[in-house]
Amino acid sequence: MIVGGADGCRAGWVVCRRDLDGTLDIRVVKALADACEGLSILAVDMPIGLTDTPRPGRACEAEARALMPGKASSVFPTPCRPALACTTHADANAASRKLGLGINRQTFHLFPKMREVDGLLRGSARLRRVVYEAHPELAFTRMNGDKPVLSKKRQPDGFAERLDLLAKHGFKWKPQTVSGAARDDVLDAMAVCRTATLIAAGTATRLGPKRLRDRYGLPMNIWY
Repeated sequence: MIVGGADGCRAGWVVCRRDLDGTLDIRVVKALADACEGLSILAVDMPIGLTDTPRPGRACEAEARALMPGKASSVFPTPCRPALACTTHADANAASRKLGLGINRQTFHLFPKMREVDGLLRGSARLRRVVYEAHPELAFTRMNGDKPVLSKKRQPDGFAERLDLLAKHGFKWKPQTVSGAARDDVLDAMAVCRTATLIAAGTATRLGPKRLRDRYGLPMNIWY
């Protein structure tokens, strides 16, 4: 079973694929649909399943934050569907605020990737069985004995700490330039790829109610 992990990057998506023998293949693709080719499971660092109102928010996000004291801010609040449909931050913020909670600019910058994932899964029943939502910092928390990694991944010590955790769990990578992606994007893709291996093995943990779906039948769960 070939699995993968994907994280958004400036050129599209950086994807870490893990073959049957444990060999890693790291590449950048323009579209997430391309990342799914040949994979049994793809864990992606992007929300799947959206609420119609911003409050109370997705249960899986609240559970994720509770598991990462000191790192809870790494779980961004997912926008509601009315906000995601907006093409400017001002409109998205106004639409969301009208329903109870505004949208910050950092979250708004992720809208194109969120729309891509949402459209892909709404349009393919097959891919809904392949693509799972994951979160790299939750993955690192599990690798770290259920303790959140508090160092910053873009700083040398934080990068090295996460690289070491990945190596200890069978994901060795010699840092190198990956055109179109920052090296911390690669770390995140590797981390959620590790989650994909756990999903495939039946040992991953699901956050959020099992049967909870959005209006289009997409699950609202985070796996780690």
